[in-house]
Amino acid sequence: MDTELTAGGSTGDGAGRVRPSLPATSAEVTNTLTHYYRGELARMTSWRDRIDRTSNWAITVVAALLSVSLSTPSSHHGVLLFGMMLITLLLMIEARRYRFFDVYRSRVRQLERHYFAQILSPQAELNSDWALPIAASLRSPRLLLSHAEAVQRRLRRNYCWMYAILLLAWVLKISTPRLQTDALAQEQARSWGYIADNAALGPMPGFVVIILVAAFYAAILYGTLHRGPDDGDFIHGEAHV
Repeated sequence: MDTELTAGGSTGDGAGRVRPSLPATSAEVTNTLTHYYRGELARMTSWRDRIDRTSNWAITVVAALLSVSLSTPSSHHGVLLFGMMLITLLLMIEARRYRFFDVYRSRVRQLERHYFAQILSPQAELNSDWALPIAASLRSPRLLLSHAEAVQRRLRRNYCWMYAILLLAWVLKISTPRLQTDALAQEQARSWGYIADNAALGPMPGFVVIILVAAFYAAILYGTLHRGPDDGDFIHGEAHV
């Protein structure tokens, strides 16, 4: 054989290189798994903090733009349309972060469900191959969710409510005469033509803007309500991010 034991239980490859030895006893395996679990939990928590930070930015943006748009009649309704675009950008960023978070969360849940839960309350139907997905992920890390799936999950959790608030504020802005610069002359105006005129954005007619916003929110509604088949950890319990 071209390997030999060295001091401390490490193995040599015959060329002077020393490789760390693998755990040999059940106590060493348990100790290794415990430290590995703590490391994965720390990485998961770090990515969760990044996700929360993006959500906090989005909430701050919505609050600031609502204050700017509805505080004075001179503010343009385009501020709220800009807010919708900015929230979409933050949603894309958060979805990317969520995909990485999901990788570490899946490893942690595998350990919790199949190892620690089995220690606390042994079950006869334990899957003996539970560690294989973790080993495969460690050898070849891959994202488990597509970007579209990540966007849908974050949209259902947080962003659908922000979009709804911005939409209500935009409708209020273009339909309320007191929020327009010509409020005194148009105080009693309630026609669709008046609303379409207020929705105009530069050279773009108001009815075109309304159609584009309606199409955008139809996509948001579809992404919020459409649910694919749950798989992985989402079929085990309800406490998920």
